[in-house]
Amino acid sequence: MLADARFHNLLLALDRDLAAAARAKGCVRCGGVLHSARFRRKPRGSPAGVDEGYDRRLSFCCATDPCRKRTTPASFRFLGRKVVLGAMVVLVSALRHGAATAVSELCELAGVSRRTVGRWRERWRTTFVASPFWRMAAAAFMPPVDQARLPASLLERFSGGIAEGLVALLRLLLPITGGVAMQAA
Repeated sequence: MLADARFHNLLLALDRDLAAAARAKGCVRCGGVLHSARFRRKPRGSPAGVDEGYDRRLSFCCATDPCRKRTTPASFRFLGRKVVLGAMVVLVSALRHGAATAVSELCELAGVSRRTVGRWRERWRTTFVASPFWRMAAAAFMPPVDQARLPASLLERFSGGIAEGLVALLRLLLPITGGVAMQAA
């Protein structure tokens, strides 16, 4: 699935929907018109065949002087300033305890080392669970999510196939992906 360009193009389409909604609202500071101010990212883990613009973070800039405030909507593709794509971070971290060959293949696909995956897993178990976002989001799950197995235990809570579950998990994480959503969280 991580090597499937159709899945990644779906995430891009979802990001475009979020961007259109943010643009329609206008500037959060002055209400002015927002102009496109996309910026290039160098995402690791994207497969060949993704749509044009996949490597761009959708963002806007207020057209009103002197405001010029940047508005960056939440993203299904990017987890904050991380270089590796969000879907890759979640799935590689979730599958970390799988077979050694599968983990090696995932690390190669993502372009990261096993040490990096270890750091990701540690962040899930420490920084993420201590965040105000997770303290509020965790209350929605009954029985409680096994925090020692994050993000795998969280991914298991969403119904449907792996793709649907991953999209649902990325939707849950939108408030911490940066931009406007992060300011509201």
